[in-house]
Amino acid sequence: MTPNLNNSENLFVANLQQVSLEKLVKSKLEVLFLQQKEAQVELNGLYNIVLEQVERPLIELALKAYNGNQVKTALMLGINRNTLKKKIDNYKLKPKKGAAAQVTGMVVPQTIETSPVLTQ
Repeated sequence: MTPNLNNSENLFVANLQQVSLEKLVKSKLEVLFLQQKEAQVELNGLYNIVLEQVERPLIELALKAYNGNQVKTALMLGINRNTLKKKIDNYKLKPKKGAAAQVTGMVVPQTIETSPVLTQ
């Protein structure tokens, strides 16, 4: 029996919304801004620091989920393979090919269609 990808996608999107990465990041940033204000220091380059701390593990886990296959990883992330390659190089990641990866709680569908919930 072929799994229903729509149900898998809906489950994945529901899990993503339940975790609420946005709320977690907002909470951490509020603490950071409070500490920065109390210490009376300037924060420079915060955008790039936050972006790297989210983007790097996202790419690492996506690569593991697809056993280092950059084409499939790029499709899943919704970015061009050349963009993914550039990010792999920038973060000095070493995708491992062939080893079966264990990514806790992540379901990797065989095909991916863009979900309107994720693109809004």
